[in-house]
Amino acid sequence: MPPSAPRIKTPQQLIAESGADLEGHGLKRTMGLFQLICFGVGAIVGTGIFVGLSDSVAEAGPAVVVSFVLAAITCVFTAFSFAELGSAIPVSGSSYSFAYASLGERAAFLVGWCLLLEYGVSVSAVAVGWSQYLNELLESLTGWQLPAALSAGPGEGGVVNLPAVVVILLAATLLVRGVRESARATAAMAVLKIGILVVFCAIGFSAFQDGHLSPFTGSGAAGITAGASVAFFSYIGFDAITTAGEEVKNPRRNIPIAILVCIGIVTLLYCAVALSAIGAIGADAVANSPAALSVVVDEVTGSSVGGGIVAFGAVVAIASVVLAVMYGQTRILMSMSRDGLVPRVFERVSPKTSTPVANTWIVAAVFAVPAAFAPLDVVVDLTTIGTLAVMAVVNLAVMVLRRRAPELPRSFRVPLFPLSPVLGIGFCLYLIWGTGWTTWLQFAVFLVAGALLYAVYGRRNSRLAAR
Repeated sequence: MPPSAPRIKTPQQLIAESGADLEGHGLKRTMGLFQLICFGVGAIVGTGIFVGLSDSVAEAGPAVVVSFVLAAITCVFTAFSFAELGSAIPVSGSSYSFAYASLGERAAFLVGWCLLLEYGVSVSAVAVGWSQYLNELLESLTGWQLPAALSAGPGEGGVVNLPAVVVILLAATLLVRGVRESARATAAMAVLKIGILVVFCAIGFSAFQDGHLSPFTGSGAAGITAGASVAFFSYIGFDAITTAGEEVKNPRRNIPIAILVCIGIVTLLYCAVALSAIGAIGADAVANSPAALSVVVDEVTGSSVGGGIVAFGAVVAIASVVLAVMYGQTRILMSMSRDGLVPRVFERVSPKTSTPVANTWIVAAVFAVPAAFAPLDVVVDLTTIGTLAVMAVVNLAVMVLRRRAPELPRSFRVPLFPLSPVLGIGFCLYLIWGTGWTTWLQFAVFLVAGALLYAVYGRRNSRLAAR
């Protein structure tokens, strides 16, 4: 390959090289459509709605429903692109592989770098939220909570957030046992938490008061945009569906269906939960309550039992997010390792469990450290902008591949092409604008660090270049 030529892998190369590590051990296709949908719901519905609802309402007020819809529209346009690329390139690399096939190796490495931030901060933040709800559940059941020294990091008055570490290690233990076991557990947890959220909506709407929705847009368009940028964090995880490309049955059919169904289910749930919570106790009360759902149930029912049930649902929901997002991260690192862009240890698959065992434990150890000690709220906006940048790249990738590989089999095609991906890019840029200049500066520094890492390690060890 000439030095000036872009390092691009064709979709056919990516598909041909997937399925096994260098020792010939591969992943197994054991996940069906229902399990894949549950996996997607498991990756999305968690801290963003159980814990993060208050932050979104604080920005947008009652108009947070509009913020959720705006964030969902951004996701829908991008979901179309993910669905087309996932059906055309059914491999574990997700956005990373899509960028490799369209924009080249350097862009793919930076996408993988952003995904490491997205998934890493997401898992760590979700684990911290799990710790908060676990304490609330213990309080509801026994009247006792874990001491602050063991349930919060140094930045929050504690020493170590032990429950956050425990949930990450439990998820890793389940993941290394096999994808079949992980998929079954995720499906059970997804069904349970959807049921609890539906019951919550019924309770909230039973005490609904129209006056709580006025003024609807007190903060105006700026508040709605800021709320959408915060609410977008609640949708992070749907792209993890495409990381199951090598372990799902009939991926060309099931991946597009699962992505679109998940976005629809989650958007309806989020809007219904937000509307019922605000209608029951008012926007100010929701904004000032990190565990707003439990507060709503307690006030409406006059009993702490309902809040305990919601806390139990949150514990289950958040655990499923940890499980699903960690799964996605390990599969992306596995794809990058196959290409030589990260060390080989990440691609090795156990012949006994057909899972990347060492990869999973490394990811768990790395994610557990910030969950235990670091204040993560300062990097949530950075995670959001990184995710939006990846989604913009995916929308661009679908347009590039339509031109570069028009003959590529696609069981799903983006509707209204090229308008849909262009709008997807536009909405991503709009939400990026809402994060503010300090976040832009942080993201620029983060990208420079990724580019340096690629120059020092990835470019020199690339297997594509070696050929």
